[in-house]
Amino acid sequence: MPVLLARVDERLIHGVVVTEWFSALNPKRFMIVDDTISNDETLKRTMRMAKPSGTGMSVINTETAITNFKNGKYDDHGVFLLVKNPETLVNLKEGGVEIPKVDIGIIFPDADKKRVSKYVALGEKDEENIKKLQELGLNVVLQYLPNDPEESINKYM
Repeated sequence: MPVLLARVDERLIHGVVVTEWFSALNPKRFMIVDDTISNDETLKRTMRMAKPSGTGMSVINTETAITNFKNGKYDDHGVFLLVKNPETLVNLKEGGVEIPKVDIGIIFPDADKKRVSKYVALGEKDEENIKKLQELGLNVVLQYLPNDPEESINKYM
């Protein structure tokens, strides 16, 4: 299976992802799936500079990700999939992308999102999409660092 882990992390590529998670997963490719960022060449270049040497980096939209996975483009890769919100993962899963597990890492609070843990705030739409991921058969956990214990997201909803 090409996807090693799917992580919801609004910061996408940052120190914890490129050090701790990289060491734990040893992916061949980091993949950011975001329909807005994929159209911003400056942001894409900046994110590519943050990846560890010797790994690939894709910054693509949801439709391209689904097409590429269906066409077997990443079959020989170990992919660490990063998205900003659970809805993107619902779209990927419904589009046929195999995802072994979902880690809710960082979602920032805002007017519509209530903090449920140190690093995660959830709004009604987030909870609906997390429940949909679970209905699609995915294990959804909350885990900031790979050495932290996995906690069921249900504890926080």
